[in-house]
Amino acid sequence: MHHPSDPAAAPDLDALWLPFTHNRYFKRHPRLVSAAEGMYYTTPDGRRILDGISGLWCCNAGHRHPKIVEAVKRAVDQLDYAMAFQVHHPGAFALAKALTAVAPAGFEHVFFTNSGSESVDTALKIALAFHQARGDATRTRLIGRAKGYHGVGFGGISVGGMANNRKAFSSALLPGVDHLPHTHDLAHMAYSRGQPHWGAHLADELERLVALHDASTLAAVIVEPMQGSAGVIVPPVGYLERLREICTRHGLLLIFDEVITGFTRLGAMFSTERFGVVPDLITFAKGITSGMVPLGGVLVTRAIHDAFMRGPEHLIEFFHGYTYSGHPLACAAGLAALEVYRQEELCARARLLEPLLADAIHGLHGEPNVIDIRNLGLAAAVELAPRPGEPGLRGMQVFHHCFDHGLMLRYSGDILALGPAATASESELAQMVDGLRAAIRACA
Repeated sequence: MHHPSDPAAAPDLDALWLPFTHNRYFKRHPRLVSAAEGMYYTTPDGRRILDGISGLWCCNAGHRHPKIVEAVKRAVDQLDYAMAFQVHHPGAFALAKALTAVAPAGFEHVFFTNSGSESVDTALKIALAFHQARGDATRTRLIGRAKGYHGVGFGGISVGGMANNRKAFSSALLPGVDHLPHTHDLAHMAYSRGQPHWGAHLADELERLVALHDASTLAAVIVEPMQGSAGVIVPPVGYLERLREICTRHGLLLIFDEVITGFTRLGAMFSTERFGVVPDLITFAKGITSGMVPLGGVLVTRAIHDAFMRGPEHLIEFFHGYTYSGHPLACAAGLAALEVYRQEELCARARLLEPLLADAIHGLHGEPNVIDIRNLGLAAAVELAPRPGEPGLRGMQVFHHCFDHGLMLRYSGDILALGPAATASESELAQMVDGLRAAIRACA
């Protein structure tokens, strides 16, 4: 008889409500994984699945990297939990120091959370409270972007720009939020390799919003340097630079949501190194622990942090935080992951793999129903024409074909995304794209 925790046992699927999943369909056609190592998952029936999406953009050093596993095992034997308010543990301070050492110059402090969603809500609260602390209490508006994904907290869906994530909750979204247009324009940038050369002017829409609302009411702008969940939408050359210049001129904070782009994804620890554009706050999660234990956070500059450090010392400066802020196991995983990224030079490895992934993915140009191909760093997407009257169905069919033939990727509507770990081999990159090609043809 199988023990309930035995992965070979056929689980009862009824009790679990899955996130971002077509639950009724899934429970008729379940696709499960029960083990992972390196670049591969294993299914309960023993099939190996090549992981082309780093878990969910998070296992950037591959699955169960032995050094990260060992660090978490050691941590379990030493400290399960430390109270996060008014008491803490050495590992959190060590990880904060290690993070600020690899962050862009000037980012000297970090606030820990447990996920990208929590990181975004934290960053938005820091931005609002920062202006208030400086006497700019009228700066209360936040600016997001169409097609933006900033997690699923009420702050994140308010500044986010994905209609399906917002429409059921429209009565409860943050007031006063506005949005920039997205930069997804196939008429001008289809099949761009890397950053499109058209579209920098789209950042000028921020000037229109400043004119509409007045700078004195605007607190912050939040964007993903590369829009991940919307399907690898790559920033045009000069676009982020222009956003930075406009924010600086009008006194707005610029927040980069680097939950997907951080920790090797773009060939650097953070996108600032890739683009040369420095924001005021950086949100992170996912790759900080290579997916091993949930952890997120917000990196802030000294000026932002110090704006809060005033008044009587016995009073709390910022009324915000989580029970699991800086959890001991997460901090152990984070310290080990940063060390793996450094020792194995995985940022350099990602830069080496980027042109190979670009060549391979752009080789799908001309395959059935392909209308665009995009890439940046270790992220690439193929956009398919939808089936008439059934948007998203073709993408789902390609996703299922890939999984059933040994490849995991990500689909969002009719967009298929690859985001391999920096530990992938050249042959594994080729296998990923070959598997996607076969699925596109099979589902034509």
